[in-house]
Amino acid sequence: MNIPKIPIGEWVEAIELWLETNAEPVFDAIKLLIGVTVNTLADAFNYLPPLLVIVIFTFIAFWIGRYRIAVFTLLGLLLVLNLGYWEHTMETLALVLTASFISIIIGVPLGILCAANDKARNVVTPILDFMQTMPAFVYLLPAVAFFSLGVVPGVVASVIFSVPPTIRLTNLGIRQVPADLVEAANAFGSTPMQKLYKVQLPIAVPTIMAGINQTIMLSLSMVVIASMIGAQGVGADVFKAVTQARTGVGFEAGLAVVVLAIILDRMTQNLVKKNKKG
Repeated sequence: MNIPKIPIGEWVEAIELWLETNAEPVFDAIKLLIGVTVNTLADAFNYLPPLLVIVIFTFIAFWIGRYRIAVFTLLGLLLVLNLGYWEHTMETLALVLTASFISIIIGVPLGILCAANDKARNVVTPILDFMQTMPAFVYLLPAVAFFSLGVVPGVVASVIFSVPPTIRLTNLGIRQVPADLVEAANAFGSTPMQKLYKVQLPIAVPTIMAGINQTIMLSLSMVVIASMIGAQGVGADVFKAVTQARTGVGFEAGLAVVVLAIILDRMTQNLVKKNKKG
């Protein structure tokens, strides 16, 4: 049977060309905003003496998770400094924080919308499924087309790849709020905004934080992939080591990523525990 091929690829490229032609000012503004944010954070982290930054992060870790995570943060960051990957690790941290912040800004409101409206949830859920199952490398193609090479397309690809957990768990957390509490809020004449901010969100915070934790981890997992399109940081060192078959250098750079991932993971997890206790 000669069944004509559905020209999905041609449709996608036509849409991409139309966006490049008609939405260039929007992409330029996004590129400028993201680029300034990432570079400002990276410059701030690298401007301060490394030992001072390590002390600051150690105190933050102690405040959030007490001595165990604080000790790991101190030793882990000292190891990164000793291996010579401090500057690149701070660039990676700036990229991850920017991507995570954008994901939270987009994800939490969308999650709230999905929790409040079943029709919105039914529309958004398949899109999230698509975003999470599409190979991450595919996101690099339109990101490069719209934003050229550099750190900005890396951040954009990271946002697309990592935002679904925040949306899903924000929706889940609000929907899991006990119905009797919502009914009590309604009985006292609460407006929808009062009910959201004073009842639903405070109870849903641990679940929302779990989603943010997953978003940060997924952003960090895109570091090496983003280095393929010019994003700086430890990912570029890992990618270079792979292309040159330098196992030792790749292991050292990968170790810096692991240290950063564990620190961010433990901090966000302990924030969830603090909220549950509160």
